[in-house]
Amino acid sequence: MINHLNLNKIFTITSRSQKYILFLFIIVISVGLLEALILSPEDYKQSDAVRIMYVHVPSAWISLGIFSLISFLSFFGLVFKIKNFTIISKSFAPSGFLFCLIALVTGSIWGKPTWGTWWAWDARITSMLILLIFYFIYILSWKIFSEKDKAFKISSYISIIGIINIPIIKFSVDWWSTLHQPASVNFMSETSIHSSMLFPLTIMTAAFALFSLLIFLMKYNTELIRIKNKGLDRL
Repeated sequence: MINHLNLNKIFTITSRSQKYILFLFIIVISVGLLEALILSPEDYKQSDAVRIMYVHVPSAWISLGIFSLISFLSFFGLVFKIKNFTIISKSFAPSGFLFCLIALVTGSIWGKPTWGTWWAWDARITSMLILLIFYFIYILSWKIFSEKDKAFKISSYISIIGIINIPIIKFSVDWWSTLHQPASVNFMSETSIHSSMLFPLTIMTAAFALFSLLIFLMKYNTELIRIKNKGLDRL
């Protein structure tokens, strides 16, 4: 059934959704920046440098979440031959790559005043760099293979292999001695970060999630137009 979705109906829904998500994003990011840059307190050790956290941490979370989604959609798309899953995965990749890059850059900026260095081959930093490479190879595979079926298979294998790196990133601070502190936000246990910092962190994460969804819809609609131009009206 999913393989036979009407392109016109999907395009109509996704096109209309963009303006509502953009409006919601503007509101949420405005509140998030107000909380993160003005209302949230300074850290007693890092002072205002801690505010980088409100960009760095949500970017890392979003990049991990998107790659996990890409991997699962690619797996099911590969097994069950669901073409729409492939298009969704491909459309999410650019925003995942962007947020992974932002996480690395902001982490480097944050590391200078905190650790005294722009870069260290820390377990988490290195595994995040590997994730960026997987994103790059995944996107590149769609560029270099002109045959769509081959590009679909190669990119799917890349994302499925890359999912192994996700738990390594997550648990690297527990498995090895790293510069990164253990996780302050835990969904299964008590969170150690104060609510005055947790609230803006949550708002900024929601804003980044909306922005990634907006990028996805733009890319997804572009893919639908390409399919439509080939004379197809169904996925």
